[in-house]
Amino acid sequence: MSYIDVTAKTEDEAIRKALEQLGLDRDDVSVEILERAKTGFLGIGAAPAKVRVTYEGAQEPQELTVEAPEEPVKEVKPFRPSAPVPTRAEAPKAEPRKREEKPAAAPAEKQEPQEERPAPVLELGEEVDDEKARKIKAFLAGLLEHMGSAAQIKVYQPEKGRYKVILEGEKLGALIGRRGETLDAIQQLTNYSVNRGERSRVRVHVDAEGYREKREQSLQRLALKVAGKVVKYRRSVTLEPMNAYERHVIHTALQDVAHVTTYSTGTEPNRRVIVAYEK
Repeated sequence: MSYIDVTAKTEDEAIRKALEQLGLDRDDVSVEILERAKTGFLGIGAAPAKVRVTYEGAQEPQELTVEAPEEPVKEVKPFRPSAPVPTRAEAPKAEPRKREEKPAAAPAEKQEPQEERPAPVLELGEEVDDEKARKIKAFLAGLLEHMGSAAQIKVYQPEKGRYKVILEGEKLGALIGRRGETLDAIQQLTNYSVNRGERSRVRVHVDAEGYREKREQSLQRLALKVAGKVVKYRRSVTLEPMNAYERHVIHTALQDVAHVTTYSTGTEPNRRVIVAYEK
C-alpha cells in the first residue's frame, strides 16, 4: 500500500490536491489527517493542514476515517469496498425485531439508526444583570471592539453557576470561525477573565447566530448516518478529532442505537470517537 503526504491551507484543499496528483477519485483512497489547519486567534498561530492519502491497497481497511461536516452539513460518502460484500454481511433485517418491540414498549431497547432526534430547545428566560453578567459584558465588549465587531451582547442564566451569552448582529461569521474555533477561543478567554481570582467559579457558554445548536444537530445527523454504515458493513468508523463537547454529542446520539457502540481514543487535541459494530 502506498501513500503521499500533502500540505495545504485547509484539509479539503490538501485532499483535492492529492487526488489531482494521483489522478484518483475520493472513493479510491483513504485519508488520514496528520495536522489540522489552524486559523489562530486574531491571525496569530495559523498553520496549514497536512493529510496522508493512502491508495492502491490490496486489502480493505479495517477502519474508516470520516470527517465531521462543515455548516451546512455535507453528506458522508458511502464506503465502497474493492470486493463485493457477501450477502451474509448485508445489514441485518430489523423488521421482525421492530414488530416485537412495538407492543412491548420497552424504553431500554435500542432503536434503529434511521431515526433522527431534534436538539432540545433551551429556555433562557430573561436577561440577567448581576455582578457576573456585568463582568462578562465588560470583558466581551472590549474584546469585540478590538476584533472590529459591533455585535450586541445578551447574557442569560439558565441555571445557577452557568451563564449563556448570545452575540447578536450581522455578519458574525468572523466571530465563529472555521468549525467554531474562534467562538471557542472567545468562550475560553471569557471564562478565564470572569473566573480569575474568584473563589466560586461559573461556566460561561458563548454562542452566535445559533451556531452551537446548528453544530449539535449536524453532529447528530452525522452520527446517525455513520451508524447506518457501521451496521450495514459491520466495520468500525473513526471520526475526525473533536473536542470533549462534540464527542459527548456523538456518544449521546448513538447510545440507544441497535448494534452500535461508541468509545473515544487518542489524546487531546487529536482525540477521536470510534463508532463500532456490536452484535
